Amino acid sequence: MKKIIINVAAWQTRVAILRDGQLQNIYFSSPVSTTLEQSYFKGVVTTILPGIQTAFVDIGQEKAGFLHISEIDRELAIDRMSSTVDLDDAPQQRESHHRQAMDIGKILKEGEHILVQVSKEPVYEKGAKLTTCFTLPGRFIVLMPNIPRIAISKKIEEREERIRLKEILMKNLPEGMGAIIRTTSQNRTEKEIVQDVQYLTDIWQTIMHEYQKAKPQQKIHEDLPLPLRMIRDHLDDDVEEVIVDDKQTQADVYKFVKKIAPEYMYKVKLYSGPQNIFEKYQIDKQIEQALSHKVPLRSGGSLIIETTEAMTVVDVNTGKYIGKANLEDTILKTNLEAAEEVVRQLRLRNIGGLIVIDFIDMASSGNQQKLMRFLEKTLKERDKFQSVVLKVSEFGLVQMTRKRSGKTLLQELTRACSCCHGLGFVKSTQMQCYAILSEIREKLQKMRGTKHIEITFNPTIFDYITTIEYNAILAFEKELGLKITLMSNPEMPVGEFHIK
Repeated sequence: MKKIIINVAAWQTRVAILRDGQLQNIYFSSPVSTTLEQSYFKGVVTTILPGIQTAFVDIGQEKAGFLHISEIDRELAIDRMSSTVDLDDAPQQRESHHRQAMDIGKILKEGEHILVQVSKEPVYEKGAKLTTCFTLPGRFIVLMPNIPRIAISKKIEEREERIRLKEILMKNLPEGMGAIIRTTSQNRTEKEIVQDVQYLTDIWQTIMHEYQKAKPQQKIHEDLPLPLRMIRDHLDDDVEEVIVDDKQTQADVYKFVKKIAPEYMYKVKLYSGPQNIFEKYQIDKQIEQALSHKVPLRSGGSLIIETTEAMTVVDVNTGKYIGKANLEDTILKTNLEAAEEVVRQLRLRNIGGLIVIDFIDMASSGNQQKLMRFLEKTLKERDKFQSVVLKVSEFGLVQMTRKRSGKTLLQELTRACSCCHGLGFVKSTQMQCYAILSEIREKLQKMRGTKHIEITFNPTIFDYITTIEYNAILAFEKELGLKITLMSNPEMPVGEFHIK
């Protein structure tokens, strides 16, 4: 069973999803940081690059968002491309536009205003990814107000249920709108789904009204506050409790649940214990573990997770586990446990993009297939984000992709080290000392004529020079005809020095 734990402080709100006491997801929000994903803006087209079929749109953020032609809904594109045709020939020319390739230079113009939605947060040096294929997430459906198409979650497998849900949407969606039917809609009544449709269409009407009177670059609509958003996305029959440690937030959550899912009102509880709620459920400890590149497995094996800007690589090790049967059974057991933990870590760390998993090599093709079926099944049941998994490669690697959404846990909670600048290591004392000696020599050659100088180092460098490389200092004195006094200062950074 799952628990939703909500911790509220003046400086930060945190929401944790636990399954049997184990952290599955963690989310953060702060008054000083804003979440752009799912927000709507009245953007201004600043630059159009036909060569890469991309437009840059100013939405009032530090970096302009980028809108690729694949993120412009087809009807808008065709209307824009056919808006200049001769009225007498409009039907024929409009039909030709349906067949021809899209050209962003004919769809958008620099300086014009356009309604856009942020589909992905800014990452590293990239601005926000924008779209005009709008979506509004609800409890049972995701409304697509300008895309008249109905899609159904693959997790709903029964054919009769898929047909029933599709018929409900076809009957109740406004003309020109579409929807994605979420897994949570399974076995829900028509009344419940129609209420969700009405709730989302009302929001869309408000967005369109606000767009007309909004100023350029203005944010028009943003998603629900974090606690309510998590309730909307995660509250289902599998949730045992929703525990909140703030009275006002608990009242807001209770009111929201009463509106969208009154059958779950009894699950919303207020925590008033003396201990911090995240400490009580050992959530802080599990967050710290999720920042480590090594993840222990129950069997004694481990995962090594390394993330770059291009991809994430996961290596599976058997560690101390030797098993009780033959080697192949030991390896399969470790790989199955690793596959389950990989899925949890991808969710917990919010890792997306290209992922390569190096499972322990298995000689049996039957065991390989068993592992792949288990991995795909676990992803389908436990992870709400779309993923694609390829078969085991000739090198024994499993390649997969997972949809990106927002910042990773590392980006959310850490920054690059001021010593190693994100490399994960620093130069050895020997190499730092050699670099400093080279720099000192250059500076001393510019100070010819000086009779006496003092050089101050960090104690680590001072000890290394005075015990191992002092001959270099004597060589400086002889070459330049001066006297050098070495000083130690613990406040001096390791890689720096000061000449007086």
